[in-house]
Amino acid sequence: MSTTRPYSPGDRGPEPSGASGVSGGTAPAAGVPDGGVAAPTAEPASPPGPPAGALVRRLSFEDQSGVVPLARDFTRQALYDWGWLPAATADRRAAAEDVLLVVSELVTNACLHAEGPDLLTITSDRKVIRLEVTDRGTGQPSPRTPHRAGRPGGHGMFIVQRLCLDWGVQRTPDVAGKTVWAELGTPA
Repeated sequence: MSTTRPYSPGDRGPEPSGASGVSGGTAPAAGVPDGGVAAPTAEPASPPGPPAGALVRRLSFEDQSGVVPLARDFTRQALYDWGWLPAATADRRAAAEDVLLVVSELVTNACLHAEGPDLLTITSDRKVIRLEVTDRGTGQPSPRTPHRAGRPGGHGMFIVQRLCLDWGVQRTPDVAGKTVWAELGTPA
């Protein structure tokens, strides 16, 4: 039920560091943990901005409560506005459900591990939808390895890794916090 890469790796230029294990499009990341799961080891260079013609939505969480359902509703509305929903096929429905699940996981992680989220940014072009959750936390998200399906908790970043084309963490020097981003392929 997950989305798949709708283009060959590299079609969008060098990929930023993330779960793919590629840092700046040059060398593989060092040290894959025992479970065979690659976690981001370097901070990616941020893209200069959304691609030309990209659709962008931003949601500030300042003074908001119930941020996980709020983020899902905001994302669902963007998917309606951008024509992902209502879904005409099972593949399109699955792609939209994947996006909503990843948003839930990223925002939940910010709530549990980083004093809550500050901002959700959703960017969509013809090939990729990019989700970014900015928070004030200092931690480094990573999938729990080895992943144990029967163990409670710790599945969020594993789910993100499984559903997304790539994901990573972006930090700005001398600024508290981070942005956790994830990219999923747009439906065919």
